[in-house]
Amino acid sequence: MNIRFDGKRALVTGASRGLGRGIVKKLAECGAECVALSRTQDNLDSLKNEVPGIQTVMVDLADWTATRHALENIGKIDLLVNNAAISIASPFLETTKDDLDKILDVNFKAVFNVSQIVARSMVKRGNGGAIVNVSSIGSRKALMNAGSYCCSKGAMDSLTQVMATELGPHKIRVNSVHPHLVPSTGMGDSAFGSFPAGVLEYILSRIPLNRFPDVEDVANAVVFLLSDKASNLNGIGLPIEGGFEAN
Repeated sequence: MNIRFDGKRALVTGASRGLGRGIVKKLAECGAECVALSRTQDNLDSLKNEVPGIQTVMVDLADWTATRHALENIGKIDLLVNNAAISIASPFLETTKDDLDKILDVNFKAVFNVSQIVARSMVKRGNGGAIVNVSSIGSRKALMNAGSYCCSKGAMDSLTQVMATELGPHKIRVNSVHPHLVPSTGMGDSAFGSFPAGVLEYILSRIPLNRFPDVEDVANAVVFLLSDKASNLNGIGLPIEGGFEAN
């Protein structure tokens, strides 16, 4: 399946490492002009060295007003990937308000904020567009010591449905992907390291394909949902978990 985004402009949040970095590279391979957003300039610089044609934006998405200022003159965006997220591991009974606020600011409020900015521009231009929200298996299945993270992704899923319903008439499609734990990403490695002995082996035994997804798996799914090949998909949540939920 040949997917091309020539003439399209894509914004990816949380773009400087992990899943976001892989998604930017895949979109660029497919011809998109990419805008990579992150709060870490060094990581953005190294990404730009690898993908020289990208534009970079440094801003902390937890800051609602600063995000608006950073994106107010970003220009036309045809494709948006809301990938930025944080996780703070803690048992439900020990989770603090401060930790909950930090996670919701990035994992939910920032998605609302960035999507609102971009979608308003899409509606004004009248040419439609596509948005993919990077959710998690954690919005569908409980993850130990990740109550605030799971709730933030559940809120994202509800927002995806609302956006798909309200923006669909403007030819803007909104979907989400739901990866299982992904090794070799900062968040994935942190999650893997937080499990007691034997838990990862048990989780893997529940996955019929007997492997966790990798960055390429997620990037390919995101690119598909952004493309015209998925032109009648709107409001769906695509699991990327090797059949975990089926088992």
